[in-house]
Amino acid sequence: MQSPDPGSSDRSAAANPPQPGITALTGSGYSQEAAGLLPLVDAAVLEELEDELAGSGLAQRFARDYAAMWDQRCTRLAAAVDSQDSESALDAVISLKISSAMVGGVRLAKLAELLEVLIRRGDFGQGQALMKRVALDGGQTVSELQATYILKNG
Repeated sequence: MQSPDPGSSDRSAAANPPQPGITALTGSGYSQEAAGLLPLVDAAVLEELEDELAGSGLAQRFARDYAAMWDQRCTRLAAAVDSQDSESALDAVISLKISSAMVGGVRLAKLAELLEVLIRRGDFGQGQALMKRVALDGGQTVSELQATYILKNG
């Protein structure tokens, strides 16, 4: 993936400190702290999607739909993690991971990947703690997406 556009957000991990107890996840090769260093939105991903779709407006529509569905998607994932429903939690977190990556939400996609590892391990205690960070960074990702792409190109 390319570096963030100089105009895009690159909020530091200090602005969003990691939750206690969620450090390096053995086997994933990545940590919540490292994920916090990633930009919220990588504008180059959306530019590439626009190019692939020949400027048809589908990338813009996808970004709008992604933002509009955030609250519902986050609520569904949180409920599945809280109830320790592995099947529903995996379905929701994989959907979040893929859609976030497609829209350029690189930090949220990485956090979803970390959460997926915890769910697969059945570690719902750490999953609930990480879910707080997913919710926070997800809201910030949607705000960033709206400010730097949806409103700008809409």
